[in-house]
Amino acid sequence: MNKQSIIGNRKNKSIVEIVAEVIFTLCALVAVVAVVAITAYMLVNGTPAFFRVGIRELLFETTWAPGAAEPKFGIAYVILTSIVGTAMAVVIGVPISLFTAVFLAFVAPRKIAVLVRPAVELLAGIPSVIYGLIGILVLNPLMYKLEKIVFAGSQSHQYTGGSNLLSAVLVLAIMILPTVINISETALRTVPEHYISASLALGASKIETIFKVVIPAAKSGIVSAIVLGLGRAIGEAMAITLVSGSSVNAPLPFNSVRFLTTAIVSEMGYAAGLHRQVLFTIGLVLFAFIMIINVTLTRLIKNKED
Repeated sequence: MNKQSIIGNRKNKSIVEIVAEVIFTLCALVAVVAVVAITAYMLVNGTPAFFRVGIRELLFETTWAPGAAEPKFGIAYVILTSIVGTAMAVVIGVPISLFTAVFLAFVAPRKIAVLVRPAVELLAGIPSVIYGLIGILVLNPLMYKLEKIVFAGSQSHQYTGGSNLLSAVLVLAIMILPTVINISETALRTVPEHYISASLALGASKIETIFKVVIPAAKSGIVSAIVLGLGRAIGEAMAITLVSGSSVNAPLPFNSVRFLTTAIVSEMGYAAGLHRQVLFTIGLVLFAFIMIINVTLTRLIKNKED
């Protein structure tokens, strides 16, 4: 190969690298611009209701009656329901997901793993409305039977037919499973093999190695999985609309409840004027929750790593 061809190849490589760098930069800018645009849109459309209704009434009052002669727009119960429901779903779903990821990564025989892993991936591909329909047909009747047992003889309890907070929590817990399982398994598999070998060589059992060495080493990836699961849970609407009853009540297990997402879905189709503005404010509150959760957990991870 002569000198001119070598110089030509270097020039071609440099051009390719420049073009690739430009493309990658543009893609990164698209992501940044999208986040900024969404944030600006939510602020512009979500803040007017704070001034017209008042922050205190919106965030701390519990009465939701937009169609009354004197409209009330208190979303305190809606906010509490989203917080309580999401937290309960995470408490139920994350341990199951983590143990499943450990099973697939280190315990399951190959033949069983080949069957379980596609099933988990299939869960991720099922539309949320299907989860809601299954909840109506299977979960709600079971919750109704449990409700009748718990409140047998009670004259004051208003039966919901099984459409309550518990049903919503169980559906959310199932829906976050594939996200947390897949990412947690990937994080567990990226732990260096010599960590495991060293632990076993020091006399630790396989289970001790998994829970005292592998999981702590993969905590960053596992926390990221939990964050994505939280985002899936707090942002779900369709399935929860079908199984929760969609009534504004205190977030008690057997109460028909309404989440932030379902509040928007249930009324945006016919809302107008101030009512519509308040629904955008609910979207802004939901957006703020997700941002706060992501930033907080990201900082916790960085502080622990440092």
